[in-house]
Amino acid sequence: MARRRGLLKRWAWALKSQVLAVYFAARDPAAPAALRLLALIVAAYALSPIDLIPDFIPLLGYLDDLLIVPLGLWLVVRYMPGPVMARARLRAEALLKRPRSWAAAAVVIALWLLLAGLLTLWLVRTFPA
Repeated sequence: MARRRGLLKRWAWALKSQVLAVYFAARDPAAPAALRLLALIVAAYALSPIDLIPDFIPLLGYLDDLLIVPLGLWLVVRYMPGPVMARARLRAEALLKRPRSWAAAAVVIALWLLLAGLLTLWLVRTFPA
């Protein structure tokens, strides 16, 4: 089980790295315009919480994630010029290796909770039951 978890973790890290690399390739002015657009669409779809086919639809909901994202990544990586992808991969790897600040994440979550509380308080006072 631990071996499978490690394999899954490496696969998820590689997928995240590829999506970031495709995003950086989309922003590289040396990339062809059509490929930049395709890379931007693929990265946006991979990172978007909105799916073409919602996940609650049995079988089809996950099928788009299992087919569309990998196919889009493959197309971009396959046809993007080598130097552009190499630069994009270096940027993605550098970004993923940066240390994460749990304190900063806690501050952001606290701010969101505070805003949610203030919104709830305002709604209760504005629209009494």
